[in-house]
Amino acid sequence: MQSLRIYLIPFLIAVFSVVIIILSLQLDESPPMIVGDSMQPRAFPIFLMVLNLVLVIFLVLQNQRKPPEPIKLEPFATWSSIALMLVFYLVTRYVDFFIAIAAVIFGMCLIWGERRWWVVLLTTLVTPASIFLLFDQVLRIRFPRGLFTNWWYS
Repeated sequence: MQSLRIYLIPFLIAVFSVVIIILSLQLDESPPMIVGDSMQPRAFPIFLMVLNLVLVIFLVLQNQRKPPEPIKLEPFATWSSIALMLVFYLVTRYVDFFIAIAAVIFGMCLIWGERRWWVVLLTTLVTPASIFLLFDQVLRIRFPRGLFTNWWYS
């Protein structure tokens, strides 16, 4: 059983790569007047997945030569960070992008052990404000509407 476990991840990666290749082959070819002498749009994902399959072969050979040691369970901070990405998505989708950035930065600071409140608050406020001012004022890129952006753009 242990010997089969080292082939599970390479097998799943290979199946994923083959599925993407099959899906890419179903894309229509672009007319020559659009692509000219360059590659068809489906060529790039096929190339990446073939490269992926070559790397899977190397992974299998490496695992045969020296099987990997059992992996320890990730610490609480890692799983909490993953959960914060879900929070980020939900807050971005239903409230506001910048409120989501601030909430996730605040949570990450606390989860990963920052205990100086002034650093947590400064990072939580300055980072989203800097991103917003850079993109909105300097680059002139407008953000999707949300609580903060509705207030700012109105």
